[in-house]
Amino acid sequence: MKINQNYFNYLFPPTCILCGDKGEQDNDLCTACYNDLALNKPRCYRCASDFDAPNLASGLCPVCTLNPPAFDETFAPFAHSHAIRHLVLRLKFHNHSPSARLLGTLLATYVKKTTELPDCLIPVPLHKNRYRERGFNQSIEIAKIVSKTLNIPLDTKSCIRHRDTAHQVGLNGYERIENMKNAFSVHPTFQATHVAIIDDVMTTGSTVQHLAMALKTAGCHRIQVWACSRAR
Repeated sequence: MKINQNYFNYLFPPTCILCGDKGEQDNDLCTACYNDLALNKPRCYRCASDFDAPNLASGLCPVCTLNPPAFDETFAPFAHSHAIRHLVLRLKFHNHSPSARLLGTLLATYVKKTTELPDCLIPVPLHKNRYRERGFNQSIEIAKIVSKTLNIPLDTKSCIRHRDTAHQVGLNGYERIENMKNAFSVHPTFQATHVAIIDDVMTTGSTVQHLAMALKTAGCHRIQVWACSRAR
């Protein structure tokens, strides 16, 4: 039996998972904590990094101007700091489902107001060994919420991570790029032309760059990156 959402919230009112106060707008987040979240702006529209010339006519940072990435746009509403970093880490290392639900809802709310919706969502895949070790994929958990909220198909099968790459934490930018080379492949039956890659946090962009390269090779014309946060 399907329970009315308003009735469910009456029985189990949302509670802010950051401070314990009453949640607002059916979310596990209060207004005060929401207002404390660090926004990611100004930003380069291509890679979502902050840069020193926000009024630059092109809207691109110097790196994307000189060497455009394989993906076309990035939407990352928050800076990877304080409360957002706390939520990402709780999800990534403890499979904290309320954090996934909140991060997915915040991301969906942002992109709904900001961009044209894609044909499907592609969460950054884990290698089967890493998935077996961890038991879940945090990008899939976030993508499930975004998919349900925005009514966009979720594709977890077409992109495969066939190299068990080393952890990116602690690697510099060059090492991250080398680590991700030839890590992804796309199933030959894949047909979507506009996709959004879903990730929890975008750091240097090396992971989504190599996934986007594989998607472009497979015939995808427009690739967006939707990440909950952007590391500075």
